[in-house]
Amino acid sequence: MLTTRPEKKAAAKLEGKLSSALHALRYRNFKLFLAGQLVSLIGNYIQTVAQAWLVYRLTGSAAALGLVAFSGQISIFILAPISGVVADSKSRKHILFATQIAPMLLCLTLAVLTLSGRVQVWHVFTIAALLGVVNAFDFPVRQAFVAELVTREDLMSAVTLNSSMINSARTIGPGIGGLLVASIGEGWCFLANAISFAAVIVG
Repeated sequence: MLTTRPEKKAAAKLEGKLSSALHALRYRNFKLFLAGQLVSLIGNYIQTVAQAWLVYRLTGSAAALGLVAFSGQISIFILAPISGVVADSKSRKHILFATQIAPMLLCLTLAVLTLSGRVQVWHVFTIAALLGVVNAFDFPVRQAFVAELVTREDLMSAVTLNSSMINSARTIGPGIGGLLVASIGEGWCFLANAISFAAVIVG
């Protein structure tokens, strides 16, 4: 089947747009950042699933599931105005480093408590709330840090790829979390999430 000139032009235009959308991948630091964030965010969704299952196992209460989710989100809502200012006024690299170390230690603590059989529901609520505080500063810094890794010309490409990465993690993370909880238990899921933060720290 012969390809007409308009079809060739349309194909060339589409190829050009695709190439432009991937321009940010030319930057090594951006690729490392993107890969590290993907691993870390998938770990976060695994944590969320395991955390919910653990709370239900400890309490048998559906209301407790809502409360533990609320305890993690309310901190983000309250601290949003402050975290944005901090992200713009302080070293984003240092903040990002701190927002990976802190949750790594929190998740490691929850992993140890769960695997040792000493975990109580208040441990889960407390750690969920503290993770919410960390996330309140982590999210805006992640978004702003992207602009420091590429040139202005490739910023749109970087933002698009970063959004795609976040959506990918949101799509596959909970599924992986469900499989891991069923196969290895909550404690090992928390440990896996703690280790996942190393992807950002090392990167």
